[in-house]
Amino acid sequence: MSQRFTGIHAVLYALYQPDGRLWRDGMRQQVEHCLASGVDGIVVLGLATEVAKLTEAERRQVIDWAVEDVAGRTPLGVTIYGNSVIEQIELLGHAQGAGASWLILQPPVFGAYGAAETIRTFGSVADAARIPVAIQNAPALMGRGLTGADIATLVERHPVITHLKGEMPVLEVERIVAAGEGRLVVLNGQGGLEMMDNIRAGAEGFVLAPDVVDKAVLIWRAMQAGDEQLAEALYQQMLPASVFGMRSLEHLLVYGKRIFGLRTGLEIADRAPSLPTSEFGLVLAKRYADAFGAMPK
Repeated sequence: MSQRFTGIHAVLYALYQPDGRLWRDGMRQQVEHCLASGVDGIVVLGLATEVAKLTEAERRQVIDWAVEDVAGRTPLGVTIYGNSVIEQIELLGHAQGAGASWLILQPPVFGAYGAAETIRTFGSVADAARIPVAIQNAPALMGRGLTGADIATLVERHPVITHLKGEMPVLEVERIVAAGEGRLVVLNGQGGLEMMDNIRAGAEGFVLAPDVVDKAVLIWRAMQAGDEQLAEALYQQMLPASVFGMRSLEHLLVYGKRIFGLRTGLEIADRAPSLPTSEFGLVLAKRYADAFGAMPK
């Protein structure tokens, strides 16, 4: 369990055909664009993959497609969704058997539970894993989360948990990094907001949707090379699109996905329910896509 999944990971969008069914070829092309961008890993079934809108069969299908498309070229992380320990362990087993490199555990969507029960739930699922495990801590997007002290307790009790995937402001990232005392790889998301300060706070990478992931790779590489001035300049170029995309999860799924579509030539369709687009919103999406240019392929 010593493998560390650091760097920039692309969490795939769920791409749909006009009739709302998953689009097989679009998902394959999405992986190729992300790999050509130089990402350090691919993740599926996260919030950007609209995991709650997928049927159980579709979740397994997305895992199988990703394993086939990535073909061992980069680590593959799978987010484990489910509203009970049993449901999550079943999906975990499928992901492990299919060839996932690591797992990201989400708290159940339904029900209001305290920290002690959340810790027990995460621990019960994690103990079924034979590969490294992360927990997702996204209180602003999911309505619940754990404190740094809670996470430290969880890691102490369940050594298989080696990573944390957050959607958190930078001050919370700094507290969790400190509480982890080096035992936890902390990856943040939030569309790359506060990316530079997250790195300074000790974040070891990011899990980001594909619309900005190639730009984030350049920023990360510049920081790893010690060129903070270049990284800061690149970040300032990416930031307006990140702010636009991260107004809400629903906003990202409509407009972030369209920025990605415009940058790749892939047609974007939505699965209901979804936010309606506005003419002005589409104008802004095109402006950001034009400013970034085509994604590598």
